[in-house]
Order: sequence, then C-alpha cells, then structure tokens
Amino acid sequence: MARYTQASIERLREAVDMVDLVGTRTDLRRVGSRWVGLCPFHDERTPSFSVEADRGLYHCFGCGVGGDAIAFVRETEALDFAEAVEALAERYRVELERESESAEEQERRRRRGRLLALLERTTAFYERYLWDSQEAAHARDYLAGRGFAEETLRAFRVGWAPAGWDRLLTGARRDGFSLEELLAAGLAQRRRSGDGGVDRFRERIVFPLADARGRVLGFGARTLDPDEPAKYINTAENEIFHKGRQLFGIDKARVAAAKAARVVAVEGYTDALALHQAGIVETVAIMGTALTDHQLAELARAAGGEGVVYLALDADSSGQQAMLRAAKAAEDRDVELRVVQLPDGRDPAELVADDGAEAIVGRLDGALSVVEFAVRRVLAEAALGTPEGRDRALAQARDLIAETPARSARRDHLVQLVADRLDLPDDYVVTAVAQAPRRPPAERRPQPAAGGDPGPDWGDPGPEREWDGRGAPAASERAPAAGPGAAALEAERIFLANCLASGPPGRDYLERLTDDHFSADVLRRVHAHLVAHFDDPLEGLDQGDDQLGSLVAGIALSAEDRRDTRASDLQMGFLTLEQRRIDRAIRHARHDPEAGPALSELAAARQQVRRDMDAVMGEVS
Repeated sequence: MARYTQASIERLREAVDMVDLVGTRTDLRRVGSRWVGLCPFHDERTPSFSVEADRGLYHCFGCGVGGDAIAFVRETEALDFAEAVEALAERYRVELERESESAEEQERRRRRGRLLALLERTTAFYERYLWDSQEAAHARDYLAGRGFAEETLRAFRVGWAPAGWDRLLTGARRDGFSLEELLAAGLAQRRRSGDGGVDRFRERIVFPLADARGRVLGFGARTLDPDEPAKYINTAENEIFHKGRQLFGIDKARVAAAKAARVVAVEGYTDALALHQAGIVETVAIMGTALTDHQLAELARAAGGEGVVYLALDADSSGQQAMLRAAKAAEDRDVELRVVQLPDGRDPAELVADDGAEAIVGRLDGALSVVEFAVRRVLAEAALGTPEGRDRALAQARDLIAETPARSARRDHLVQLVADRLDLPDDYVVTAVAQAPRRPPAERRPQPAAGGDPGPDWGDPGPEREWDGRGAPAASERAPAAGPGAAALEAERIFLANCLASGPPGRDYLERLTDDHFSADVLRRVHAHLVAHFDDPLEGLDQGDDQLGSLVAGIALSAEDRRDTRASDLQMGFLTLEQRRIDRAIRHARHDPEAGPALSELAAARQQVRRDMDAVMGEVS
C-alpha cells in the first residue's frame, strides 16, 4: 500500500492540539509557556511531564520519554505508525494524501471504506434494537441476569439481531448498500434458491468485533434458544474479517494494557465483559482456545516490549492444551507468558459473578510461569498411587525443570514442589534435574503430560517379604522399578498389611494414622476403608473403583501371610511413617519465613522418633 505523503503528515502534526490530545490521558495545568502534569507512562506523585503546545512536543523528565503527537498515540494506544497517523487524522479531520496509488489500490481503499461504513451502520442498528425493542426484552433480562451492567454493554456496543429474515438487509439496501456489499461484509447470505439474500444473524445477541482503532470488522452472535445446535456463530472469513487475527475488546483494552504493561487473555465474550466490569480493563478475548500466532503477536504488542501476557483460559483439557501450545509460540517470539489457574468447571465470568472481582485479581497475582504450570499439570495427571507413575512424573518434571536457570529461585521453587508431591528429599530431585539429558533449543518447550498410565497392577503383594529392620521392605523384595517411588509406597502398603494381620494392636495403630502419614491419595482412601472395615476388608468396596479394590485385595491377601507379625514390626513401621510425615512438614516449614517455632517443634519431634526407633532396634537386636 502506498505511503502517506510527508506534506500531509506535517499538516496532521500542525492540526493536532497537543494539550487536548495529552489531556485525555492526564490532567494538565499551565505553568509559564508549558503545560505540566503527572506522566501517563510511569507512576509518580510529583509532576515531571510537560507539553510544549506551540511545538507539538511532550517530554517527561522522570522517565525520559518524549516525542510528537504520533509518538504519543503509538505509545499510549499500542498502535503502529500508520495506525496512529490514521487515528489522529480521523480525530482532527485531516485528509491524508498518498505518495502514489494505482487505480486498483484506490478502488480497494474505496471498497474497504464502504464495507466499514456498512458494518458501522449495522452495529448501530443492532444496538438500538437491543435497547429499544420489545422483541429483545428477554435478551436484556438474560444479560442483566448474568450480572452485566447496561453501562458495560453499551461500552462494548452489544446488540440484538431481530428475528426477521431480512430486517437488516432491507434497511441497508434502502440506505444505498448493495446485496453484494452485504454478502462481502458477512452480514447476509444468499437464499437457497439463489435469488436474493437473507440476514446472516437473526434472533441472537451480537458482539461487535472491532480492530485496535475501534472499527467494527465483524460480529459474534449468541443464541438464547436452548434447542439451537449452534450456540455461537461468527462472521464468515472475508476480505475484512479474519477471526484468527481478531481479539475481542482490544480497542477497549489497549490503552490500559500499554499503561499496565500487561494484557489478560480470556476465551469468551462474556469473560471479557465480566473482567472489564470488574476493573481489569486490560482484558481481551481470543474467542475460543486456538490462540493463533497473529493473536499472540497482537497480545505482545498490546502489553508492550517488556510487558506480560496472562492467559486465563478455562481449566478444561482444551483450555490447558491451548495454554501449552501458546507457550511454544511465545517462546519463539520471546514473549513472557503467565498462566492464570482457574477452578475446574468455572470460567472467569462465573468466578467474578460468584466470588467478586477480588477472586480473579488474586488469581492474576498468583499466575504461574509456563514451566510451573506444565510441572503442576504433570503432577496432577500422574498416577502417583503407583511406583511407576511416580517415577514417570519425576522424569517428566525433571526435564521441564532442567530448562530453568540453575541456582535460581524459580528452579528451587519447582524442586520443592516436586519433592513435596512425590515425597522425596530435595537433594534427590536436584540430582535428578542435574542428570536430565540436554535437549536442542528447538525441543526445549513444555510438553503435555502423559495420560497418567497407572502401569502394571501392584495390588498383589507376591510372596512373603523380608523386613530390613526399619519398617520398610528389604532391598531384595522391593518393586523392580529402580526409581524412588517404590520405597515410600511399599512401606505404607506393607504397614497396612501388618496392621490387618495383628488384630486389636494393629487396629489401634491403624486408627492413629492420619492422611498426613500417606504420600498418595489412593492410599489415604485405602486407609479410610480399612479403618471402617477392619474385620472384613473386602466388604463395602465400590465396584466402580478398580484401583481401590485392587489395593485393598492385595493388602488383605498379604495380611494372611503376615499373621506372625511382631509388635516391634508394627511399632517400627508406624515410626517410619511418622518420621516421613515429620520430614514432609519440615520441608514445607522451611519455606515459610514465620515458621520458626514450628520448625523447632518439628525438629524435636523428629529427634524423639529417632530415639524411639533406636530403642526398638535395641530390643530386637
């Protein structure tokens, strides 16, 4: 496309009222020949920002930014040079000239202008219909019931497409627009007979989809009919509208995003509306979970060169996969990406409606790096009730952590996270990370977690097991998996079998155990079942819970072979689990700056456990 002439750009600069322009972003007062105020580019209490109205320039003595009207619009509104020039020309009614333009380029520009005018007319038509027609009363009730204020809906120009087949088409034709233009703008579609056209959007709430300058390019439309198979439909791809390049609300969010140096991306229209209404005005919607490269580039531009892109996508599988895919693209573009964790089954709009704005603000403050998000996902989906599952989770988490800087707070935090979830010493995880194979840079990206394959069935304990004197299975009888997951799980399982085999003393020990004594949720469920069904462990099993049933059956079978369990075996087994419980608590407390007294108590408790274990060993030696 031909460039604007330098003469027309200079006329534009002369036409701009800098005090008027800058005054939209900060309050100015006159001091001598200049106007001064608080800088719109950084936080300050004492004004250091000044405007020279006669020269059309601004400068901040605090942060050093400065320039002319075009630079000011580019920086405050996240526009490129041409967009800033066009926005100023539109505002100050300056006609721009192009250096050279062919007849075809002139025709394309004229046609684009016609289609944009048609889309603007349509937006105004839908807006009026939502607020003024009786037909749209149930749509107004629906939106109000979702918690959206009229002010918010009007700001986003939300409207209602009437039920008639050609209400929009007839009015637009009357105003001089052709059927071909309505078809090209995605507002009409041909009749099946091929004769004439009908409105594309009918009896739906419509959300205008604008570019960064606020020019409507298309629409998203939601039905309120529960029997309608297509809940949402969008403008079809055309010469004006490309969904993969669109961010709903970018025109409303870009100024706030540039100032905050961050942008929040959600999935749907109502999510964006809810967050704007909650005061998080730097929010846009990607209108689905397939974040495109173009959208990511727009998000990065909106956040600024040093800004952060926050992804607050739904917690379902598709939303989480979308965040991992976005992480790969962000790495290529050197964009800082953070992941906002949402509760399962609740989107941002529901979260704000149920718990208030502070709920989403808190989750934004606690947003995770992409690596931590990926590590947590590995741990959440792993089969931690099996040795194989634990070892697989460690291997996957190890590879992710290895890509973070060594001796960094982020790596230390991730090591602690994995150690806690897998019930391992910190130094074991550190060693595993150090031994992770180094991958080529192109491969160093978070990968989706494995599906949590539970591995082989380990409910059957096999033959009689030996005791190593510390309440854990001897090396010769431990699970064949070489990783660390086997030892902790087997020690817990064997102790439960010993309790079942020991009658009343075993029942007493069983009832002394708490959830904190176990390192896997499935063994906590096994423990609860055995407490409730000590005399008949196979009674009351849920037929749909194969994992629980397999473990209980294996433990009960093992108990039959352990009727000669000694009192010292029981005591040592309990002390082993107690020591591990205390060790886990100590690891957590070390990362709490206010846990000094608790650490002292835990250390004393651990020393007492060690003394008790030494006493048991002395009795049986």
